[in-house]
Amino acid sequence: MDIFAHALWTTAGTRAVNSNLEKKHKQLIQVGWTAFWGVFPDLFAFVLPMILSIPTLIHNGLMFGRPSTMGLSANLYQYSHSLVIWLAVFLIVWFIKKRPAYELCGWALHILIDIPSHAANFYPTPFLFPVSSYKFLHGISWGNKYYMIINYTSLIVVYGYFFIRKMKTKRAQKNAKDYLASK
Repeated sequence: MDIFAHALWTTAGTRAVNSNLEKKHKQLIQVGWTAFWGVFPDLFAFVLPMILSIPTLIHNGLMFGRPSTMGLSANLYQYSHSLVIWLAVFLIVWFIKKRPAYELCGWALHILIDIPSHAANFYPTPFLFPVSSYKFLHGISWGNKYYMIINYTSLIVVYGYFFIRKMKTKRAQKNAKDYLASK
């Protein structure tokens, strides 16, 4: 899935979880950090290789194929898109902070979304690395126009729901305030 959609889905997921936590008066999950961790796997796998490839691209131009850092991207991708690696990091952070850092679940959500949204020919997700080399190869590419239409339409519906719920809450609060003012 594209990085923008990952940020939107992790933000939506966090907002949904937080709305339930608010009802129970529990500590809320930080939306910004969850969104960061939701895009982290792609940033980790592609930003450093992209920066390292700039001199090559300037020297050779864009016409001569892929930069030599693509191998580095593929290697980093294994680590950043592994639920095994994510779980290890999650548990280490939990041990250090003495509480779970639920914001890291954005990273796990990224991986779970990528498993069915990557086809065999373009970065299939190595979600069991380093335990297994298994990759789900029958996904639908996130670049497929129908997938993109369904994905962004779903995001519009989810954020539309959030907007309507927020408006209803504001209206109910205003009505309660007006009612109390009239007494």
